[in-house]
Amino acid sequence: MPTTEQALTCVRICQMLSNGYQPIYLFRYNYNTKTVFILAGVTESLEIVIFPDGQWKFNDDEA
Repeated sequence: MPTTEQALTCVRICQMLSNGYQPIYLFRYNYNTKTVFILAGVTESLEIVIFPDGQWKFNDDEA
């Protein structure tokens, strides 16, 4: 289960995306890494990872 901090950060991130009229295509909790992954964006893919402590980052891995 996501932590309370993750849940609150998810709401904030989704609200920011919505305010910018960015569609959210994927929202997934990974039980192995205990992270939340959000895929969004129209012209550019935005990949966001939310950690259990509520910190988040853009996933810019270009492998």
